[in-house]
Amino acid sequence: MKEAFLHSLWKYKKLNLNSLKTTRGEMLQILNTGQHNETESGPDFFKAELIINQQHWVGNLEIHIKSSDWYAHHHEEDPAYDNVILHVVWEDDVSVFRKDETEIPCLELKPYVTDSQLKAYKTLFEQQSQKWINCETHFHEVDDFKLNYWLERLYIERLEVKNQLILKLLAVSNNDWEEACFKLMAKAFGLNVNGEAFLQMTSAADFSVFQKCFQNPLQLEALCYGLCGMIPSEPEDRYTENLQREFKFLKQKFQLKVPATSQVKYFRLRPDNFPSIRLSQLCHLYTKTPKLFSKLIQSKTQDDIYNLLDTSASTYWDTHYTFGKESRKRIKKLTTAFKDLVIINTILPLKFAYGKYKDQLDIEDQILPIISGLKSEKNSIVKGFDQLKKNLSTSALESQALIQLKTKYCDLNRCLKCQVGLELINT
Repeated sequence: MKEAFLHSLWKYKKLNLNSLKTTRGEMLQILNTGQHNETESGPDFFKAELIINQQHWVGNLEIHIKSSDWYAHHHEEDPAYDNVILHVVWEDDVSVFRKDETEIPCLELKPYVTDSQLKAYKTLFEQQSQKWINCETHFHEVDDFKLNYWLERLYIERLEVKNQLILKLLAVSNNDWEEACFKLMAKAFGLNVNGEAFLQMTSAADFSVFQKCFQNPLQLEALCYGLCGMIPSEPEDRYTENLQREFKFLKQKFQLKVPATSQVKYFRLRPDNFPSIRLSQLCHLYTKTPKLFSKLIQSKTQDDIYNLLDTSASTYWDTHYTFGKESRKRIKKLTTAFKDLVIINTILPLKFAYGKYKDQLDIEDQILPIISGLKSEKNSIVKGFDQLKKNLSTSALESQALIQLKTKYCDLNRCLKCQVGLELINT
């Protein structure tokens, strides 16, 4: 038995509320379960409102498995518990008293919980190691409307998590949103393999240096390749010679520091995702739209954003994937799939963060229509949930929400914080 289970029973009033009585036989009526204290120390619920034997009470409430846990946790020594008006327990094994020697009323939950609730609770937490998620055998039973509502909340929760990185980048850039956007876009173009290396590259020179190069594609490429340590020391063609010359000039002019060795990786990447290609695409995106953040914030639709991201690598890369080695000619444009990835992981989180910052956030108008119009991502998590409930993920909203659900709830056994788990237990 977990206290979190008792918390959920109380919070959502999933009890047989008829004729509730304290262990002393006093009639109990719940007017307000109170405010759940999930993070701070002190009582579990604040400002609960009850009627006990026709007397109106407003105060705090504490929940334990056994009432003797009150003394095991030394609450009798903590002034924060002086205003507890009801002790809610699974098993009442000892009386608890206030400082004035009056007994704190106790509600023992055991008689008011149904057998089906107990069975569902035990099923959820038994044999966890043998399951992909704890509720996998009953996941399909959850009402579609309630599940979709929970997934929308999970997507917003995921945006809140990503907002923390954006706030950190803003803090070091004096709230320059264009700079924060540039750093995040670089990280996005580097993907999981080279994202951190590209992000470090954007911090290797002041943002003003990058801005000065936004009007000159060759200079911007030279700056980015150079700061990543990617320009060959012995160029084999005119393009690479030009990059070397330009970076030498920029390095001297702005006193730039260059890494001793390149941090970028090619291993296990498809050629289209090689850092050489992605950096060039990033550079041409910014030479085409120097004030990219402003344009992204003004964009209202998926097509607006697609148009902004419509770019390709420089012509040299039409016949190359790496420096000095020719390949069959193909223009390296950003694909729709890659644009979707950037929108999901960078642009919509930026829109969310800026809306909150300006206190002008409208999720329904600014975020949900775009994320709902993007295709669902294909990964093992989404596939796993789709096997439990057919066609569950129909857009990127659901796929992002399911990633949040699996990694932040299922994997951590936070079933009693999850609306799916609560729904299955409390039906």
